[in-house]
Amino acid sequence: MADEADDALAALAEILAPHCRVTPLSGGALIADWKRTRFLGMTSTDVRVVAGGNSEERTEVVTGLVRAGCAADHRREPTEAGIGLWLHGAHLLIRAMGFGRVLRLLSVAAPDYVRADRPSAEQVGRLKRAVQSQSRRSCFVNGDCKSEAVTAFVLLRRRGLEAVLHVGVREHPFAMHAWAASGGLCIPDADPRGHAFTPVLSIGTGGP
Repeated sequence: MADEADDALAALAEILAPHCRVTPLSGGALIADWKRTRFLGMTSTDVRVVAGGNSEERTEVVTGLVRAGCAADHRREPTEAGIGLWLHGAHLLIRAMGFGRVLRLLSVAAPDYVRADRPSAEQVGRLKRAVQSQSRRSCFVNGDCKSEAVTAFVLLRRRGLEAVLHVGVREHPFAMHAWAASGGLCIPDADPRGHAFTPVLSIGTGGP
C-alpha cells in the first residue's frame, strides 16, 4: 500500500507546475502553490486517479489542476519559433556535452506521458514538418538527426504524448542515426535515403 501511495504521489508531482510542491497527508495530499501563496487539498482518491484512473477520471482531475494554475496545459502545440529555440538548444547541448550525456538528461526534460489519448498522425506530422523546416533553415543545425530527434521527443513528451527515441546503427558502411517515433511517424525518417538502421537503444515506451 505504501508503494502504491508513493507511485501516486510521484505521478502527481510530475504533472505539477515548477512552482508547486506536493506533500502527502493521511487523507490525500496538499499542493503548495508558491507562486500564488496558497494551498490546495486533494483527496486520496483524486491522487490515485492521477496515477492509474481511467481516461475520463484522469482528464477531469488534471483539467482541474490546469484551471487552478497548478499544472501546465500540455495540449497546446508549440509555435514554430518555440520549436526553433528547442532545436538550437538541443544542438548546443549535444555539441557541448555529447549525445550520450544529453540522452541521460531526457528523463528530466521529457517526463513520462500522462495523457490517455494516443498521438494522432496529424499532430505528429505537423511537428515533423515544423522541426525539419526549422532544421533546414538553420545553417547551425543543418539537418542534424540527433538534434531533430531529441527536440521532437522532448516536445511530444512535454505535451503529455506517447513517444520513443531510437538510436540505430548500420554496418556497411558504418553509420549511426537517431529518430523519435510517435503516432506511426518518425522524426526525422527512420530510414533516410532508403538506408535501414537497426535500433540499439530506445528511450521511452510505445512508438510505431
